[in-house]
Amino acid sequence: MQTASNYKILVVDDDPDIVELLQYNLTREGYEVTSAENGKKAIDVAIQIKPDVILMDVMMPILDGIAACRQLRELGDFRNTHIIFLTARSEEFSEVAAFDAGADDFITKPIKPRALLSRLAAFARRDSQQEDQDKVIEVSDLRIDRTSFTVYKGEEKVTLPKKEFELLAFLAATPNKVFSREELLSNVWGNDVYVIARTVDVHIRKVREKIGEENIKTIKGVGYKFNTD
Repeated sequence: MQTASNYKILVVDDDPDIVELLQYNLTREGYEVTSAENGKKAIDVAIQIKPDVILMDVMMPILDGIAACRQLRELGDFRNTHIIFLTARSEEFSEVAAFDAGADDFITKPIKPRALLSRLAAFARRDSQQEDQDKVIEVSDLRIDRTSFTVYKGEEKVTLPKKEFELLAFLAATPNKVFSREELLSNVWGNDVYVIARTVDVHIRKVREKIGEENIKTIKGVGYKFNTD
């Protein structure tokens, strides 16, 4: 079972002081930590070490964090890797762009090590809880396998990044039940992670693009449900 302290973490930032701060605090907690100074190097290092978590700055030379995240998500080995952005930019459009690229979380600088460690522990708890849930969900024409993180629509395999997969699996596990955005944020992203409600809309849109508009229905003014009507 995955626990917080046995995660391998890749820290990506062009500021050596931030890298040193994170390496010190994460190593002290028992994490195995590797670093890279830009997005291009991060991709190379990630392919070599297969990290469980990537802590990545947004604004970096050579290749920025958004582009690096998008490229990593396109590689099969990193669809389920936790990618957390670290940035001094707090505008909503930057946050939406980060989640649209496939981020799991978004933390603004200056970084508070204790808060970061708490979030990492929250990811580990959710991973552990998912291991105890039903392994396969079959509903409508979808087959959702929680063990392999795979989705089939009929005979066609559908590729979803981790958060999109978790959102679909959560909705499909209780078909026709309506969940508010706040409930989806709490159950899929967790109470320890601060994200805006629009993040849910972005992920719903991306899931619909891949599995079809008919499976997830918007209940105006309330939220979303997995539709089997």
